[in-house]
Amino acid sequence: MKVLTHTLALIFLSSPLFLHSQKVSINSEKLSNHVYMITGQGGNIGLFEDSDALLMIDSQFGKLTPQILAEIKTISPKPIKILLNTHHHGDHTGGNENIVNKGASVFAHKNARVRLLKSIEDKAKSSKKALPILTFSTELNLYFDTTQVLIFHPETAHTDGDAIIYFVEENVLHTGDVFFNSRYPYIDLDSGGSVIGAKKAIEHMLMLINAETQIIPGHGKRATKTDLEKTLAMYNTCISRIENEINRGATQEDVTQNRALTADLDGKFYTEGAFISPEKWRRTIYLSLTSEKN
Repeated sequence: MKVLTHTLALIFLSSPLFLHSQKVSINSEKLSNHVYMITGQGGNIGLFEDSDALLMIDSQFGKLTPQILAEIKTISPKPIKILLNTHHHGDHTGGNENIVNKGASVFAHKNARVRLLKSIEDKAKSSKKALPILTFSTELNLYFDTTQVLIFHPETAHTDGDAIIYFVEENVLHTGDVFFNSRYPYIDLDSGGSVIGAKKAIEHMLMLINAETQIIPGHGKRATKTDLEKTLAMYNTCISRIENEINRGATQEDVTQNRALTADLDGKFYTEGAFISPEKWRRTIYLSLTSEKN
């Protein structure tokens, strides 16, 4: 089932009009001895510094690459050797080709590569440099001087090609868009996403981390285990309420327009102008739950 409002919103986020409408500031924050979080426009970037090279997680929009690389140079002069993509969306992969041109190799889940390739073909782009050269199905382990990097794939969550990255000794988790901190999340149903799958992925992450873990969300400020727990509680509440409405025979529009279903949560997970409104979130849950029942 196509979710037109979500598709149109994603196209807008990737458009030149959106990119030029805002002045973007690129900033970095040190989370552990060797891991940094870089914010700008689009998905949050992770950066890991090994003894002789850098590992980068996501690349935001291509037009921002010069600013992002300038910020990275303030952290380390070492080259970026690996670029991990948490999924295929343009606000996380738009700078891939630019980073590859600097000598990096792209790693991602196999479904993310398939969707990136389709995007390139649909836009009639000839270059395939943005594509991952290494893909995995369920889990990938990378070993560096200071830490093991555990990369795992939840079956369906934000999309069907998500990668969650955990720096074991650094105790830093990058969630990609499986977790939006203090915001209603975007579940891309057209790309294999699932509300139930996203909830299960969050449960998995919570079993992996502890109270000291630093979390890089796909969007939003640096987070902690407590923030992730709050999001899981929100999922459980919303899913339970909307599932009850579905069982009572409520239609998609009934659920979408029923503000009472999320009224007590909206102040915690929505601010005016945010990408996913309470209405979009209720609609997404309805569509995801009813799709999985059929």
